[in-house]
Amino acid sequence: MGEDPLERLRRFCLSLPETTERLSHGEPTWFIRDKKTFVMYADHHHDDRLAFWCAAPPGAQEALVTSDPERYFRPPYVGHRGWAGVYLDVDVDWEEVRELVIDAYCVVAPKSLVAQVDAAK
Repeated sequence: MGEDPLERLRRFCLSLPETTERLSHGEPTWFIRDKKTFVMYADHHHDDRLAFWCAAPPGAQEALVTSDPERYFRPPYVGHRGWAGVYLDVDVDWEEVRELVIDAYCVVAPKSLVAQVDAAK
């Protein structure tokens, strides 16, 4: 059996500058500077699927869902703001998940923190 999806997602999120984790709405959620959410775990909270929700650049949600609806979805509550849902109960491309987490961070983070991420690439 592979690594726990939550642990892997946690590692990606917490590797980014000034990121913290706490429960929000009963799920592990990652924040920038302890204020702005950029990723939220979804462990059967709204349906019977394991997933996470993340901020996404304009147009990304639609592109992801259209390209592969078995892996991506429009999440409740935040989908109308362009957030993307990513299923974790399928064969997961973890490199793509890492990129989605970085993109989510860069959508929400202040420019000074985004510059740190860009410099580390």
